[in-house]
Amino acid sequence: MKALVTGADGFIGSHLTEMLLAQGFKVRALAQYNSFNSRGWLDHIPRHPALEIISGDIRDPFFCDHICANIDIVFHLAALIAIPFSYRAPASYVATNVEGTLNVCNAALRQNVRRMIHTSTSEVYGTAKFVPMTEEHPLQPQSPYSASKIGADAMALSYFHSFGLPVTIARPFNTYGPRQSARAVIPTIISQLASGSKELRLGELSPTRDLNFVADTCRGFLALAEANDVVGETFNFGSGFEISVGDLARLIARLMGISVDIVQEDERRRPVNSEVNRLWCNADKASKALGFKPECTLEQGLVRTIEWFRDPTNLQKYRPLEYAI
Repeated sequence: MKALVTGADGFIGSHLTEMLLAQGFKVRALAQYNSFNSRGWLDHIPRHPALEIISGDIRDPFFCDHICANIDIVFHLAALIAIPFSYRAPASYVATNVEGTLNVCNAALRQNVRRMIHTSTSEVYGTAKFVPMTEEHPLQPQSPYSASKIGADAMALSYFHSFGLPVTIARPFNTYGPRQSARAVIPTIISQLASGSKELRLGELSPTRDLNFVADTCRGFLALAEANDVVGETFNFGSGFEISVGDLARLIARLMGISVDIVQEDERRRPVNSEVNRLWCNADKASKALGFKPECTLEQGLVRTIEWFRDPTNLQKYRPLEYAI
């Protein structure tokens, strides 16, 4: 099987690329083109004879047609994901997340790929109206980012209904682990503590999140790729456990053996009506259809993540005292 991973230079994409290679796939990994010739996190994983790295941009339909040629399965992860920046540059999120997904779907259809796994996000649900949250939960665009992902999901499913493209939607809740970007809450907490800061600078502390270790999220993607009778369907992936940002920060500090004061900063808060106050995953559908269950507990995953961030080589890639929008 030959797989295309868009967004392979990112956090989840780089882990998925490694897992696919370990499972015997040939992988074409897309990194976003840039003049520095940086391939993101792909520059930090071992070279592999079955790995082909291509630089480009999913906003170009001709390029998408090129990278989908001779591909069996597409794992579409490429997206703009930083929520705060979507308030400042919403059009760029539409261009990448909606139009980019359109380009990938159209290319996958033209190139007759056997399966496309499209990556969604729990942010499309907004603040929980009921918990735990199933795939039938209403969609609520509480930020330009979540609106763009709702549009991307709808575009992918429209290609299934209209043209028979074999699309499945993977909807992970909050994934964390080594290599996650600084704009996410767990790297924000760990990097500040690991750098020796005596004050932990955060935004809102009361919102809850369902946290899934990155290896478990990638296992969910692989399970979808190998399953029958999942085309045209959407699957949640999460731990089935919620924790508030404040309790998460205190747990991480305890695991790191550090006593710290938490300071809330206004610039780290979302607009009032945009904040997603509660996320809690119901992954029963994935459990029944795929046999999916997370293997890593929150504490186990945090210990592995802390260990990675505490390595000076890794920590130096972050700016712990700067707010990453």
